[in-house]
Amino acid sequence: MPTITSVFSTSALATWLALPILLLALAGFANWTRSKTKIDHCWRLAEFLLQTLIVVTGVVGFLLLLKSAGLDTRLPELGAPLGLYPDGLSVWMALMVSFVSWVILRYSRDYLRGDAAFPVFLPWFLTTVASVLVLVFTNHLLVLAFAWIGVSLALHQLLTLYPERSEARLAAAQKFITSRLGDLAIIGAVVFIWRHYGSFHIPEIYALAREIGGSSPELTTASVLLAVAAVLKCAQIPFHGWLIRVMEAPTPVSALLHAGVINLGGFLWLRLFPVFEGFTAGHLLLLVAGGVTAIVAVFAMMTQSSVKHALVWSTNAQMGFMLFEIALGAYTLALLHLLAHSLYKAHSLLASGRTVKATAVYFSGRPGASQLVLAGVASGLAAATLWMLPELVEGKAILAALLVLAVAASVLGVPSGSTARARILVVAMAISLVPLYGLLHLVLGPAVTGADTFMLWPAANVVAWVMLGLLAGMSLLVLFRPDWAWLQRLNLPLSQGLYLDQPFERVTRRWARQWLQGGTEKTKKARYVLSSGEPS
Repeated sequence: MPTITSVFSTSALATWLALPILLLALAGFANWTRSKTKIDHCWRLAEFLLQTLIVVTGVVGFLLLLKSAGLDTRLPELGAPLGLYPDGLSVWMALMVSFVSWVILRYSRDYLRGDAAFPVFLPWFLTTVASVLVLVFTNHLLVLAFAWIGVSLALHQLLTLYPERSEARLAAAQKFITSRLGDLAIIGAVVFIWRHYGSFHIPEIYALAREIGGSSPELTTASVLLAVAAVLKCAQIPFHGWLIRVMEAPTPVSALLHAGVINLGGFLWLRLFPVFEGFTAGHLLLLVAGGVTAIVAVFAMMTQSSVKHALVWSTNAQMGFMLFEIALGAYTLALLHLLAHSLYKAHSLLASGRTVKATAVYFSGRPGASQLVLAGVASGLAAATLWMLPELVEGKAILAALLVLAVAASVLGVPSGSTARARILVVAMAISLVPLYGLLHLVLGPAVTGADTFMLWPAANVVAWVMLGLLAGMSLLVLFRPDWAWLQRLNLPLSQGLYLDQPFERVTRRWARQWLQGGTEKTKKARYVLSSGEPS
């Protein structure tokens, strides 16, 4: 006989599953109707469904807490027939997706009102969001793979809202081609995982991984393919050119892309890392690609004159750091990074006008002695805290060094001329980063259990330290010796990401032109267009 708890759990899970389906149904109706009144009703109903999703996800999260406290809520057993995998990771991701989508939708209703794209935006926006939710909720690898493809196909329609903008259509076509390569990678990875475990169900695969281990040539290949899919989805170097060129899309579309869709490469690995046994060839690929992208993108961001281009390079760098953390086995830190970046980037893009004013500060001269002392004190306290509590960084010294570097950079980045009160406030906030991270680590840690035995390859550890040293060394040079001639000469190449996207850019641009022209006209020879949008 079912208990009250199991009936409540069943109701919550059924509602949780029904909401993405209702979003898809609403998208279909909004695309079908031509009535302005009904379209307005669809916008309001979409907001209501997203608000409801936030509440229902909170209920599922509460049931998970009760389960961890010893009450048998039977969530896994009840979720399995529905194709759901109700765990901490899916709850946190669903909360982020539903909240950010709700904010973007509210913003878009006024931003696009009266625009020709107003009736077209809603159906494809809801389809994109529903596809992301299916990707987050599912317990089946094949559904995950097809939802991954669905997200990309729906987003493509949003990137081409204005068909008269030829450059925007060309950039979207390049992104479409890049995404199809990622689709092939993820389908291949799913097939190789199935060949090793004989199952597509994620909970069964987890159980088999604990029982028989996750090491074989099939899984090694799968790890590489998943890394390729993540690198392509997260627009890592040298596949990053399209991310800069799709900024012609409306601001809500850019916010959806940068605050949500581009993070899915990280989610993919957070969902599937228990499939593998420790460090793999895929982790090594993420380490190199993420590390190189983070280093190049950080300095490219500093050279931009356009706030939108700076935000794009910021996304590029943050995704690089996230994949770098995943490669090190710091899965909790990567989840925190993913959630924080989504909220921060949604706000930055939707408030990009205010961002210009807020960042209009000027840095003159090198840091003074007082700043150096404050930075030394702040980073010293952070280092001491991490030395006493190494579990905050999962016992990895390189993660501790990365956090200490972030604390020092926060203090050294205070603009010249700031008041003593402002500097003290910045120091206090910088020092609080470590205990705040510790608190968030404690909250998010249960969502990504199973990484306790992760061990880096010695060579990978060396590579990680070299990359961190290069980042720190270049940052110090820019800070203390910005007038050196060779650094000045690097300004233009760095603003274009050292032109590392050129080979892939040329190939995809040629394919995109042929696709847009339907193959009926001979592709005209085009000059390479820089990341700034200017022809070379």
